[in-house]
Amino acid sequence: MKLSGVKGMNDVLPAEVGRWQEMEALAREVFALYGYREIRTPVVEPAALFARGVGEATDIVNKEMYVFEDKGDDRLALRPEGTAGTVRAFIEHGAYVDGPQKWFYLGAMFRRERPQRGRYRQFHQIGCEAFGVAEPLLDAEQIALLADYLGRLGVRTTLKLNSVGDGECRPAYLADLRSYLDGHRAALCADCRDRIDRNPLRVLDCKVASCQPVLEAAPRLLDRLCAGCRDHLAAVRAGLDALGVEHRLEPRLVRGLDYYVRTAFEFTSDALGAQAAVAGGGRYDRLVETLGGPPTPGIGFALGAERLALILEAMGRPVPPRGPAVFFVLADPAGATEALRLAGALRRAGVACDLDARAGKLKTQFRQAERAGARFALVLGAAEVASGEGKLKDLATRAETPVRLDELAARLGGPG
Repeated sequence: MKLSGVKGMNDVLPAEVGRWQEMEALAREVFALYGYREIRTPVVEPAALFARGVGEATDIVNKEMYVFEDKGDDRLALRPEGTAGTVRAFIEHGAYVDGPQKWFYLGAMFRRERPQRGRYRQFHQIGCEAFGVAEPLLDAEQIALLADYLGRLGVRTTLKLNSVGDGECRPAYLADLRSYLDGHRAALCADCRDRIDRNPLRVLDCKVASCQPVLEAAPRLLDRLCAGCRDHLAAVRAGLDALGVEHRLEPRLVRGLDYYVRTAFEFTSDALGAQAAVAGGGRYDRLVETLGGPPTPGIGFALGAERLALILEAMGRPVPPRGPAVFFVLADPAGATEALRLAGALRRAGVACDLDARAGKLKTQFRQAERAGARFALVLGAAEVASGEGKLKDLATRAETPVRLDELAARLGGPG
């Protein structure tokens, strides 16, 4: 019986993985410039963590989480997002005693939703979380970090910014919004009608065309912000201006998770048409306390690696080469022995190389070299071994250049 992978959980093959390695390496490089350090948390967490942290009224917890009981009857979940687990680790290990913390993560998340291009049941996120600072300048700095990262990848984006209020101004707004939406229930789609009572803010994020007239006329939270939230938003915008980060206010921008307060932001791109969202995040000043830690402000974001990889592909950005510097083509047994010796020396010098131990026809080996993505091929046989010299063949231009075998490491970029 032929076995296939689980629907919506995809393989990333060697020909594609170079793009992922580029995204991940650049994330580590850029995030370090802003003082963020990597954390790695388990993919399995207590299901209660997400019910309390993400919110029982959210679609993630209600409809999309992979939940199961292990042999000890513990109710567990595959993590659907990265923030709750990072906060759990922050609390469990007492990291709050060391003052403000800046952490980042890279890893797989799981949601059982309908798979579509750029949205899968196993997907990968790159995210940052900062704890212990409530000041709006941190919001601006973290948003600038994300703009910096995307800019270095060459991704053109639009930054949308909003405030989702806080415990002082949001409750009254939600009551007004719920009342307004309830009065227009018949004009809304089934999902929106379901969300009116559970999570009315999420209705504002609906993309169904028939709902748009109702949503356009809905009350705006921006018009109901308390003085503290207004001042916070103004300071975030001033910080972004000082950092040269262009942005626009988007009154209907909300985040799908219950823990967000005040700052909410999203980066979008038109590279994939309707699939515009690239990354998003916001402030969550009560989440640490909600999950059992001391009162600690926080802010974070996540970007979808699959979506970002598709955008880079649509832009025509080439996958960074990951093939060996040289592929040895074995002409005879003497050449095979010398290739093995040279390969060992080159690898010790930090030069990637490869060979096909089966040898065989030279034409076949050259094809293998091209499939491996090698920059050069070098034929080795008894004649080359005796003379101590061979010819490097550039597989892109087909040009051949003589080279001393004992100088091969220096020629290919090693220390010699």
